[in-house]
Amino acid sequence: MKIKQLLQGLALIALIAVPASADEKNSHSVEAPQVYETEKSGTFGGEKVRYKTIAGETHLKNDKGEATASIFSTTYLRTDVKDVAERPVFFIFNGGPGSASVWLHLGVYGPKRVAVPSDAKDDGAAPFRLVDNPLSILDLADMVFIDPVGTGYSRAVGEGEGKDFWGIKKDAQSIAEFIRLWLVKHNRWNSPKYLSGESYGTTRAAALLDELQGGWTDIAVNGIVFVSSILDFQTARYQPGNDTPYISYLPTMAATAWYHGKIDKAGRTLEGFIDEVRAFTLGEYASALLLGNRLPESSFNTVADKVAAYTGLRTQYVKNANLRINNMRFMKELLRDEGYAVGRLDSRYKGRDYEGTGATFDNDPSGYGIDAAYTAGINHYMKNDLGVDIERKYQVLSGTPGRHWAEPRERGYSEGYPNVAPHVGTAMRENRDFRVMLASGYYDLATPFFASDNTFNANGIDTSRVTFTYYEAGHMMYVHEPSLEQFVKDVRAFLGPR
Repeated sequence: MKIKQLLQGLALIALIAVPASADEKNSHSVEAPQVYETEKSGTFGGEKVRYKTIAGETHLKNDKGEATASIFSTTYLRTDVKDVAERPVFFIFNGGPGSASVWLHLGVYGPKRVAVPSDAKDDGAAPFRLVDNPLSILDLADMVFIDPVGTGYSRAVGEGEGKDFWGIKKDAQSIAEFIRLWLVKHNRWNSPKYLSGESYGTTRAAALLDELQGGWTDIAVNGIVFVSSILDFQTARYQPGNDTPYISYLPTMAATAWYHGKIDKAGRTLEGFIDEVRAFTLGEYASALLLGNRLPESSFNTVADKVAAYTGLRTQYVKNANLRINNMRFMKELLRDEGYAVGRLDSRYKGRDYEGTGATFDNDPSGYGIDAAYTAGINHYMKNDLGVDIERKYQVLSGTPGRHWAEPRERGYSEGYPNVAPHVGTAMRENRDFRVMLASGYYDLATPFFASDNTFNANGIDTSRVTFTYYEAGHMMYVHEPSLEQFVKDVRAFLGPR
């Protein structure tokens, strides 16, 4: 028994002596970057295209020339065109923070895509379908999919630690440096440059504008495609005293109620209905929230009735919530009597929880409805199509960066209201060619479309240079086939001659 206790004690000491993870103190040795190149061809936009793929690591270095991070990226370069120097380049990333670029890579832009049910059904289990993607924009532009530190195969190395890269500014600085190195390596300084980010990736894209264009060493950006945008966190972060999220989310709740048959559709269209809700939200509803206790009881009851009618909820529930419906509780409440909760990333999805009386769902039906397919897809694609031979885990979506995310003054990611939207306005004032496409899903209860509408109609942004597009899907609108096709049409139009 004493020997067993001694062994257990030694094991415990060993666990204590070894760092819990490389996130706390980097222990990665610095190895030469691994790079894998392949030559391929495909048909995109109706055009036969030959291209090269470069999947591999790029080292970032400190002022002493010491490696601090290894950024993994996947580059697609068209090889059958002559005027490569002036060919557009798209730098693409997802959000989280902590998400790899897999979603935009295998969801919409890449030469292959993961095929999941278009009607918001669960993706089930393997085998999943990885299919050719003729909608890819590779005929028009080269593409670089970037995985920030702590996502995909990217990590801190040598003298670097994860915390050196986890924060709005630190993250943007690291991606800006990666872009600079890519331009140097591929001699593409004179190419039109575009960014595309999704979710927190839109925050990253706006912060990147400041890093790339904010000084004399100016890397001018031609445009950004914001997908499911979140630039001003006040619009979507529920905290006492902040009524902005209730305004932001109400039209999405109404759209969700429409989708699930809780709204009388007779003589109405979805777009017309949403415009009606927008007008109510900006007017009568916003005024009621601002008045607070000064709102007369009769007006309170009138607004409660209208909120209930638009959201499909019971009037008494709306009154009990003091007119303020939290998005997480809405997801559980809308279809409670039918035994379902609706999704956060995409409220078309619905799922059953362990029991029906909780305030929020167990897990997001629109998350577990697609994650297995994308995880299998990216791992299969890297190994079998791109020849990537890396054994360490490909981090599809990790909570570690977000838990350690810090603002410049070391505030936590969940504290305060970061707002990077003014960088967009500055970029427009200082770059006459800079334009924006803003893509939003009607059924996105994570980054609601009305929050983006309101953000882009403020913050010094010239909306005449913003293309607003909307889709009958959610956060990843491209999992819905009609929305995928329309999104690509909109991107191609955005890239076209002005």
